[in-house]
Amino acid sequence: MGQDAGDGLISFRGVQKTYDGEILIVRDLNLEVRRGEFVTLLGPSGSGKTTCLMMLAGFETPTAGEIRLGGRVINKVPPHQRNMGMVFQNYALFPHMTVAENLAFPLAARKLAKPDITEKVARALAMVRMEAFATRFPQQLSGGQQQRIALARALVFNPEVVLMDEPLGALDKQLREHMQLEIKHIHESLGVTVVFVTHDQGEALTMSNRIAVFNHGIIQQCDVPSQLYEEPANAFVASFIGENNALAGTVESAGDGLCQVRLADGSAILARQGDAGGPGSAATVSIRPERVELDDAVAGDPNRLPAAVREMIYLGDHVRVRMEVAGNTNFVAKVPISHVSPAMTVGAAMTVGLPAAHLRAFASP
Repeated sequence: MGQDAGDGLISFRGVQKTYDGEILIVRDLNLEVRRGEFVTLLGPSGSGKTTCLMMLAGFETPTAGEIRLGGRVINKVPPHQRNMGMVFQNYALFPHMTVAENLAFPLAARKLAKPDITEKVARALAMVRMEAFATRFPQQLSGGQQQRIALARALVFNPEVVLMDEPLGALDKQLREHMQLEIKHIHESLGVTVVFVTHDQGEALTMSNRIAVFNHGIIQQCDVPSQLYEEPANAFVASFIGENNALAGTVESAGDGLCQVRLADGSAILARQGDAGGPGSAATVSIRPERVELDDAVAGDPNRLPAAVREMIYLGDHVRVRMEVAGNTNFVAKVPISHVSPAMTVGAAMTVGLPAAHLRAFASP
C-alpha cells in the first residue's frame, strides 16, 4: 500500500472519529507521513479527509486511536503548540492588517524580536514573490495574491508541518493550475512536510509525493501517483483517479494473477486480477481510455469486442470516441489525432481491443 514509515514524522494509528456516537466519519485510519513528504488526502465530499486534517491540526479530537508527531502522541496537544502552519480555502487573512502585518502576526504571537520578525516577513514575501505588496490590505489583492500571502503566513515561522485544506478551490482553472506548480516548487525548495486535502484528483496527481484515497472514512489505497493510476487497488480507486471504462461481468476462472470474465453480452475476456473474487463472483473489468485499441491495432489481441461509434469529440491533440461496447453506451477511447482514420465516423461499426496487461478485474462495488 505504499505506507512504509521510513523517516516517519506523522503517524495515525487506529484513528476513528464520530460526532454523534453512531456514525464513524473516520473508521480506521492508519497512515505514516515521512519528513519532507507532500502527502495528499483525496476523496469525495464526506469521505473523511478534512476531518483527518482537522484532527492533525488539533481542531478536532480523535474518538479512538492516536496521532503522533515525531514519536510524541499529540491527541490532547492544543493547536498552537503543534508547530503547524495552516492554509485554508478562504485565505483567513485579517482584513484590518496589511500584508506585512498579517505575516508578522504569528511571529509576534511567538514573541520574536522585531528585527527577527522584519527579516522573516521579508524572506517569506520573497518566497512567494510578493515583496511589492507588503503595505497593501487583503481587499486590495486578487484571489491568487491573497492565496500567496496565506501560504507565506503559514511558512513564515518555519513550521514542522504545513496543512492545506482545499487551498486552491476558490481560484479559476488557469490560476489554480499555476498555483499548483508554485506550491509544488516551494515545497521542493524548502523540504517542509505538507499534508494537503483536495477532492480534485488532477491536483493531487500534479502535486503529491503520495496520495491517500479516502472513501467512507477508510483509506482505499495510499501510493505514489503513477502507481495509483496504473495499479488501482479496487474499482473505487480506478474510477476516482482519472477516467476509466468499466464493464460488468462474472468471473469464470482465475489463476496466476489472471482471470477470465464473462461479460453481460456473453463475451469472454482475460484480465489481470485485482480484488475480484473467485469463479461465480460478480466483477467489474476496468481499462483507461488511452489503453483501448481500435481496428487495425487489435489484430493480435485476444480481447476483441465489437463496438458502435456513438459520438466523436475533437480535442486538438486527440479525438474522444464514445462507443457502445458490451452494453456500456459510454465506453470511451482517446485516439491520438495522427491515428484517426476516415472510417472512424458516428454510426460506424468497429472492433476494440482491450489488452489484458491494462485490463483489471475488480470486485463489483
